Amino acid sequence: MILAGDVGGTKTRLAYFQTEAKHLKPVVEQIFPSQEHKDLSEIVSKFISAHKLLAEHACFGVAGPIRNGRCETPNLAWIVDARQLADELHLKKVELINDLEANAHGITMLEPKDFATVNNGAPGASGNKALMAAGTGLGEAGLHWEKDYYQPFPSEGGHVDFAPRNHLEVELLLFLLKEYEHVSYERVLSGPGLYNIYRFLRDTGRGEEPAWLAEEMSGKDPSPIISKAALERKSPLCQQALDIFVSIYGAAAGNLALKLMATGGLFVGGGIAPKIIEKLRDWTFMKAFVAKGRMKSLVEAIPVSVILNDKTALLGAGYYAALRAKRG
Repeated sequence: MILAGDVGGTKTRLAYFQTEAKHLKPVVEQIFPSQEHKDLSEIVSKFISAHKLLAEHACFGVAGPIRNGRCETPNLAWIVDARQLADELHLKKVELINDLEANAHGITMLEPKDFATVNNGAPGASGNKALMAAGTGLGEAGLHWEKDYYQPFPSEGGHVDFAPRNHLEVELLLFLLKEYEHVSYERVLSGPGLYNIYRFLRDTGRGEEPAWLAEEMSGKDPSPIISKAALERKSPLCQQALDIFVSIYGAAAGNLALKLMATGGLFVGGGIAPKIIEKLRDWTFMKAFVAKGRMKSLVEAIPVSVILNDKTALLGAGYYAALRAKRG
């Protein structure tokens, strides 16, 4: 029995899996709101108490940098410690991996129906692959081609400096610098990031916020409301915000593809992408993705797919635990 977890800034998804040949068979799964708990230990303890199953191995994909089995999560006031969890679970060892690394492992377990194509790329494209995922934060990971398999590796590239490409984005950067000492890509490519773009447009007089929209967003997470209003063409201000968001998303994805020489493909994951898939499929994303000057022909040949399965990181954490169990 394997205990696996996908630990994010908004929600934590836990599951028990049975290993059957090369597959993981789900036994039970539960979702917890992350911010309503003091730490991961509290959530795991609730899950174990509720289901009373015994796991031999455990792995958690955590949204944050893992160092020496420990993570201080950037979007939660948590410290996740593998040794502490192992003691509480009465296991010899608990594995912690970055959540995007878990996603990268999970890709190998997905089926064609779990992907939506944004760019076909060149026939028979091969080589390294890359993964970018915007949700509560912005994650990145790579998959290094090792002759006959892909080796995932983590990254904290979502926290690199935001690089504006035009005058409007320069003004966006200056707007955000009034609030943040460091403006990373995560400040514009995430749920809160979409709202930052929206606020910039609204507060600099580039669009009017209708009363019905202000009322709808009051006391709620504004980002899904903004994207929904944009997709339904109910608000020009929301449409402009989503246009900018998707364009920056494409540009950042193209940057990652170049840095990792991801000629084998780029995956767009996270909770936002499946909800705005029709927008990602219009020319806005790919126009920014391929706008790389002399490298345009290189990135045009890269396949781009959106991951539709929201359990990819959970599957990846389970897969990683199974791999470690086999290796002893």
